[in-house]
Amino acid sequence: MSNDMTLLDIMKSAVVIPVIAIDDPDHAVPLAKALVAGGIRVLEVTLRTKHGLEAIRAMAQVEGAIVGVGTLTQPEEFAASRDAGAVFGVSPGLTPALIEAGKKSGLPLLPGCMTPSEVMVAREAGFKQLKLFPAVPAGGVGMLKALGGPLADVTFCPTGGISIETAPQFLALKNVACVGGSWLTPADAMKAGDWALITELAKSAAALGKAA
Repeated sequence: MSNDMTLLDIMKSAVVIPVIAIDDPDHAVPLAKALVAGGIRVLEVTLRTKHGLEAIRAMAQVEGAIVGVGTLTQPEEFAASRDAGAVFGVSPGLTPALIEAGKKSGLPLLPGCMTPSEVMVAREAGFKQLKLFPAVPAGGVGMLKALGGPLADVTFCPTGGISIETAPQFLALKNVACVGGSWLTPADAMKAGDWALITELAKSAAALGKAA
């Protein structure tokens, strides 16, 4: 199902993409089920921990989950992530090597940009969907409004420093399809296995899409 979706389709169906770091591989499946139950289906599993690929492999089997890989910084990570079941990739920035790896692997890439020049370089390379990262330090809502004038054909997923309180301000912008956030997967709730709390957080996040 999700393999036929474009990156823009995925972003538009996301509202909030949780940025997930898995420290315990046993958390992967119950976490994915809890998020999907709350209406959050697009999941970004980062490679910041050694369990990233293992978690992607497990979460990709959860019905309804659309699993992507985050923190792609090395070319060799693309094929490995795709083989583990990721259907899209997210990187904090963009380099020629990452562009090439993305093309070779066929894994749709959402690259991070922080400045107008970086957005223009990414657009020249064929990327029209970008991650503004780190969103709040980069200027947040004000930066996105400014970029929307000269670069109106680019759609963003701002990530970094966004909370459930500030997310609606971002989602109200024409050039924002979704936001990235780590508040949906608090470390203490994951450690305690409080999946019911994570489902409630997911429901609150999913409801932002109805308000936007």
